[in-house]
Amino acid sequence: MLEELYEKSKGYTKIENDLFQRYEVKKGLRNEDGTGVCVGLTKIADVIGYERDERGQKVDCEGKLYYRGIRIRDIVSQRVAQPYGFEEVCFLLLFGYLPSQKELREFCMLLSKNSHLSKDFLTDAIWKLPTKNMMNKLQQIVLMLYNEDETADAIQPYEQLQKGIAVLAKLPLLIMHSYHSQHMDVPNEDLLHLLPHPLSFAQQLLYYLREDHQYTKQEEQLLDLLLILHADHGGGNNSTFTNVVISSAGVDIYATFSGAIGSMKGVRHGGANIQVCNMMEEVVKEIGYCKDPAKIKCLQTRILDKEFFDGTGLIYGIGHAIYTLSDPRSELLKQALQPLAEEKGALEEFAFYQLFERCAKELIWERKGIRVSSNIDFYSGFVYRLLKIPKELYTPLFVCSRMVGWLAHNIENKLYDGRIMRPATRYVGEQKEYITMEERI
Repeated sequence: MLEELYEKSKGYTKIENDLFQRYEVKKGLRNEDGTGVCVGLTKIADVIGYERDERGQKVDCEGKLYYRGIRIRDIVSQRVAQPYGFEEVCFLLLFGYLPSQKELREFCMLLSKNSHLSKDFLTDAIWKLPTKNMMNKLQQIVLMLYNEDETADAIQPYEQLQKGIAVLAKLPLLIMHSYHSQHMDVPNEDLLHLLPHPLSFAQQLLYYLREDHQYTKQEEQLLDLLLILHADHGGGNNSTFTNVVISSAGVDIYATFSGAIGSMKGVRHGGANIQVCNMMEEVVKEIGYCKDPAKIKCLQTRILDKEFFDGTGLIYGIGHAIYTLSDPRSELLKQALQPLAEEKGALEEFAFYQLFERCAKELIWERKGIRVSSNIDFYSGFVYRLLKIPKELYTPLFVCSRMVGWLAHNIENKLYDGRIMRPATRYVGEQKEYITMEERI
């Protein structure tokens, strides 16, 4: 019955595509050239993927990403081998400037202090309530933290900062307990044991994930890099915008973060790296680590024509809403991947990924006449797999990194905008008379 009603309803509910253009309504808040509609001002991050010529036309360019005005390439190159690169970026995004050594140390201690979770909470909120989906579980747990906070409904900017940092600090432990609760009945003592000294986010994640708690310096640094590259991407990305929209209604930080996590789950957003891995697994099954560009392009053509993989016509990990010639995050990750691929004996696979990327960019130019680049999702899943991080953790780790961006934009919007987000829609249906039940066919 429901299916029949659904099909029947299409005759009454359809909105013709030409109406969007007639009324100058931007689908997906996108302009005709694919660029985003400007919905706010920010000093947190700048994402540059194109320029404008003297006629105002979009011109492709090499991608750039800035955190608080500092180019991401410089942040990454200057972090050297110190273990708190992500924490330094958190400080920068939240407070607007790079910390002194003393400030960074005190900030890391603040995170460590706020990372504690009681055994009762861990048992009742996580271990007694296992889930089939990690992202849904993460939403649930963050909402349950509301009950642990006596002033949870305090929503002034400074109060939101305090509470947001407290949630952020708990994420590594929340994520890892949620993961392990899917695979064992009760937590082992190592999971419940408080660490004797503060570990960085990257160190915590690897420590709690692995049974022997062992990881190499190379693994730690690459995971730290991934956290840095995912920390923010401007105010227009889906989850950050969702976070600001919800917060603007005067909502507590727990409900706000939960909504953003829901957005992050989507395969068009945070879940894309899993889709890349799934696609590449099927590609390798089909053609192996092929070195023939013509054969690779043939398979990619089948993907674009909806004849291979999931039928969407998308080559996951290729192309981006903003970036055109390159995604700086993807380029930085690709550069850092070489040593780990060598350490893990995965150089052949890494070479295949790079050739697949090059072929996809050439093919899309040949077919559509547009320049595209790989985005960060194309290589991030590959990195996670080399780090022996299971797929169900890929998107939660994205949350672990991006939450600081959500918090920074949340506070900025409260301080300098402060109005509830309330855009408009245009009614394009007909005006009708009510028909009595007796008169209906």
